[in-house]
Amino acid sequence: MGYLSPPPAPAPVVVYKDVGGLVSEYQAQTEIYRREGREVRLHECRSACTMALSLPNVCVYPDSQVKFHLAYNAIDHQTDAGVSAELFNYYPAAVRERLGYLTRQYRVLSGRELISLGIRNCNGGGQTMIAAAGRSRRGAQTIASATPASDPLGDLAQKVRGAVSQAFADPTSPPQGPIRLALAERDRLAATGSVDAMPTASVRSNGAAPLEAPEPPRRPPSAAFTSGDAQKSPEPAPEALAAPAPLIPGGYPILATGAFVPPLVGGAAH
Repeated sequence: MGYLSPPPAPAPVVVYKDVGGLVSEYQAQTEIYRREGREVRLHECRSACTMALSLPNVCVYPDSQVKFHLAYNAIDHQTDAGVSAELFNYYPAAVRERLGYLTRQYRVLSGRELISLGIRNCNGGGQTMIAAAGRSRRGAQTIASATPASDPLGDLAQKVRGAVSQAFADPTSPPQGPIRLALAERDRLAATGSVDAMPTASVRSNGAAPLEAPEPPRRPPSAAFTSGDAQKSPEPAPEALAAPAPLIPGGYPILATGAFVPPLVGGAAH
């Protein structure tokens, strides 16, 4: 991208390589950038392009190359002292002091030298500080996430596992924790008559065998089926009398008498 062919505003003007041209054209374009407050980034800039150093939003890279020389007439190639002085006055005071004067040959200042003279670095500290702040925030989030969060379900599971392991432990040792508290509370309520002291299967601290739970009451006799019905022997069902099947004309019954009868051939026996 050249100095005289900028992108649409407000995009920055990035000058990759500009070899210069008519001083009047570059002077007019520089004033446009000044009014717009446009940022101009220089990579390689020669001759009249160096007028960009007068802009408040100009910047260079450490490896940039900015080349200065006397202005000359495009027709006879003779140097023009008046235009050269006007061109020289566009440069910041620190740059003029470093150059001292212009010559017909190029005098080159690198981006590092210009940065040391006060020209802004395009890779300046603002972006680096933002990146460092972002890394600090990410680090703080990582440290915060390293602390395990409280899990009520996990705590409950730990308590249940502890109670079960104690329940199946050595029966000679008294139960601990929730089981011991539950037994003590049940015995206290049974002694005060608050609850029915019905024996149930439980773990005893003295190692006694679990008591059997009482059997449920028997069902009352049903009117549809009594105990007397259960003692009766079932009566055999009457055999169904099979009605003789109708014979097809010219047909014979199949084993009607229990004996095999050969069929007649031609209507007569041989």
